[in-house]
Amino acid sequence: VLITGAVACTTPSRKSSDTGTTPSPRMVTPNPHEKLGKPYYIGGIRYEPRHDPDYNTTGIASWYGPKFHGRLTANGEIFDMDRLTVAHKTLPLPSIVRVTNLENGKSVVARLNDRGPYSGDRIIDLSRKTAEVLDTKEKGLARVRVEYLGPADIKDAIVALGEPENYAALKPSKGYEKVR
Repeated sequence: VLITGAVACTTPSRKSSDTGTTPSPRMVTPNPHEKLGKPYYIGGIRYEPRHDPDYNTTGIASWYGPKFHGRLTANGEIFDMDRLTVAHKTLPLPSIVRVTNLENGKSVVARLNDRGPYSGDRIIDLSRKTAEVLDTKEKGLARVRVEYLGPADIKDAIVALGEPENYAALKPSKGYEKVR
């Protein structure tokens, strides 16, 4: 599937100062795949993705949107800032997580399909829509709890912009049952 639109194709020439990463070009061909295991470095820090079925952590969330909208995510999906998605440094891609805003109690289940955030002490980046649902968009940052719910099905990968949210896809893969 080739993503087309009115946005000009660009190739970034330098790293984004706020994330430490270079966005992929727009108008790209998605190549969704599972991603786990291979360590990587951002800003001199080593990250080692791993399966962590007990992941349940509190920390700071930020949100990202326009700069990465329409670009490839770390697992080859298309980032659509108007879908319920998130980015995390080490959990398996794709996955399903629950994010709860500890300041207001609002909670949402989202698809984890990207890496990040790489700024400060943040533990998760929220798409614009996820930030809106959690009521964190205007403030920019929020204290949250992130719970790993299980792997996401690759067949539900986001491969085009502007599609309606597939809420049925926001459940862990068939056959996965989290043991608590």
